[in-house]
Amino acid sequence: MNEVNSFLDGLKINENDPLVVAVSFGPDSMFLLNLLKNKYKNNKIICAHVNHNHRKESKKEEEDLKKYCLENNVIFELMKIEKYKNDKFTEEEAREKRYKFFDTLMKKYNSKYLFTAHHGDDLTETILMRISRGSNLNGYAGIKLISKRDNYNIVRPLLYLTKDYIKKYLDDNNISYAIDCSNDDLKYTRNRFRNNILPYLKKENKSIHKKFLAFSCELNSYNEFVNDIVNEEYKKVVKDNEIIIDKIKKEKSLIIRKIIELYLFNIYDKNINKINKSHVKKIVDMLYNKRTTYKITLPDEINIIKSYNKIYFDKKKEYNSYCYCLNDYVKLPNGYVIKKIDKVPDTSNYTACFLSSEVKLPLYVRNKRNKDSMEVLGLNGTKKVKDILINSKVDKEKRNLYPIVTDKTGKIIWLPGLKKSKYDRSKRGKYDIILKYYKEDL
Repeated sequence: MNEVNSFLDGLKINENDPLVVAVSFGPDSMFLLNLLKNKYKNNKIICAHVNHNHRKESKKEEEDLKKYCLENNVIFELMKIEKYKNDKFTEEEAREKRYKFFDTLMKKYNSKYLFTAHHGDDLTETILMRISRGSNLNGYAGIKLISKRDNYNIVRPLLYLTKDYIKKYLDDNNISYAIDCSNDDLKYTRNRFRNNILPYLKKENKSIHKKFLAFSCELNSYNEFVNDIVNEEYKKVVKDNEIIIDKIKKEKSLIIRKIIELYLFNIYDKNINKINKSHVKKIVDMLYNKRTTYKITLPDEINIIKSYNKIYFDKKKEYNSYCYCLNDYVKLPNGYVIKKIDKVPDTSNYTACFLSSEVKLPLYVRNKRNKDSMEVLGLNGTKKVKDILINSKVDKEKRNLYPIVTDKTGKIIWLPGLKKSKYDRSKRGKYDIILKYYKEDL
């Protein structure tokens, strides 16, 4: 317990900090709640209980925990999960709902600390399971003492303790708790590690959990060091959410993998558990595949697309044909905007200038249509928009949605970012309409 108390003292929690504790009424969380209640007598303690509505004992455990909180001046907050998708309980959905509840409480009480009751045996089991399944550096490190989520910290002080220590303390001090019988069911992988493997390790070293904790902390230190490098290199090789292939291929293989992991993390965010090493490998293989265009589909129907010198993702949104009246600002389905501005920033194809007496107002922005053609600046006659898009190496998946600027009569006056029409006056001095095409930051 000395290590637990030293760790908690290092957090420098003051009396004004409300503390939210995730409590199931199992022995681990009841030990944690009792520990915090006694150590931080002047703090507001909030017991966050989720009734998963999955076992027949759930209602009784909810009632017993509520009674404990009333008797011990602890605020009791409850969420009951009434329904699961397809009427089937899954750990993934339960966890998602649980943390949405915790997020709400953290805002409600303006708390910086969410305490969870993961202990040393949990850490050991987690590391062993991930080694047996395969993972990455962060995964092999297991459970962190402190991890960041949104605007608060998740704190796990019991990683210094074993389950046996926790149960003995509760029994010696007559503190109520409930036992989940499913913890003995060997159909669950974790239970097989807990009941079949962990006892042998403890015979070799009764403090084996501390060795695993030291191992975890060491890996986390290396992981943080690597991540600092990856974050810097990421900025160099990922532009506008697109991986630049010739740049990323100059990196060392470890950094390439980590950049792709970070890229996928930014796509999937809280659903990152749906991604594994095989998905990362597929994208690495994409880099070195000789095909110039290539597509793979990942979980949640997200396409990863290789097109010439870049790799990007498409969340498979269904875009219908669009047509917007261009007044001062238009946001487009491809994430870009077209905006009227006051000064000409450059003469690239991302800026166009027109004279209102030469085009019929208002202007419109629409997607490509069959048989579209444009009178290109500097060329005699017209050119098919389809040919311009192909010659400009616009990805096939993006061509039908590519924005086109027309006047009121339907005359095409600009292909933003690609070609200007004969109506552009950026090099001829006289104009009263200036348009800029650019990508908004996500």
